[in-house]
Amino acid sequence: MHTKEEKMQAFGRFLDVLDALRTNCPWDKKQTNESLRPNTIEETYELCDALIKNDIPDICKELGDVLLHICFYAKIAEEKEQFDMADVCNALTRKMITRHPHVYHPSQIEAENPKPLPYVPENGTDVEVTKVNSVGQVLENWEQIKLKEKDGNESVLSGVPDALPSLIKAYRIQDKARNVGFDWEDRQDVWKKVHEELAELEVELNKEDKEKSTEELGDFLFSVINAARLYKLNPDNALEKTNRKFINRFNYIEAHSIKIGKPLKDMTLGEMDALWNEAKKTLKD
Repeated sequence: MHTKEEKMQAFGRFLDVLDALRTNCPWDKKQTNESLRPNTIEETYELCDALIKNDIPDICKELGDVLLHICFYAKIAEEKEQFDMADVCNALTRKMITRHPHVYHPSQIEAENPKPLPYVPENGTDVEVTKVNSVGQVLENWEQIKLKEKDGNESVLSGVPDALPSLIKAYRIQDKARNVGFDWEDRQDVWKKVHEELAELEVELNKEDKEKSTEELGDFLFSVINAARLYKLNPDNALEKTNRKFINRFNYIEAHSIKIGKPLKDMTLGEMDALWNEAKKTLKD
């Protein structure tokens, strides 16, 4: 692994290359926040894909692509004299110190070289230390500090981005509500809600009321996501693993149909089911 100095040198070298490309490359010259945004979304999903596959070389590569976009936006802002990469890093450092009072004393927020606790000021006086006993307490403190940063004008859920995929957004909404005490007292109680929402969905489906069915389907999915959260399962990761499992097994069926020269549309459901079960036994999901 590299030393801190080597890391800083590598980052500086990267920034120098970005500056040169912005000046000399026709494509890089014309990029704006608006033109880069779609690529940023794509790069973020590619990183997430590498993460769920645990493909270490690919994770390293995709992290670089995401970092390029972060620095590119900062470069564009610098050209407009709005902010630069140092401002981005300093703002982030201040936020991390502020939101971790159990690690840093508030006196270190603007310090050039922040010192974690136990910290003794130069005058030798004692400092008040915030103590936490669990991850839950850390998250609760985080949300409370965020509200104070906005002078109480920001709502608990306003920090959930509108553009988040719906499944992830539901999880974040529920998690943020939990951090201020709005949650089930006993996680097992959530199953009553899940069954209740499923029953309401079945009623509307039997009525063939599409609008109401859509509403009840949303309520049911929200309750299932809530159950996953309460049992410390990530529903997005779980669904993605199932997606990949389905793709692998279906590809197995398709490959067999090609091998025997029988198109999928000509195979019976029984034949496909048999191959599906064969794929379950053969493939490593």
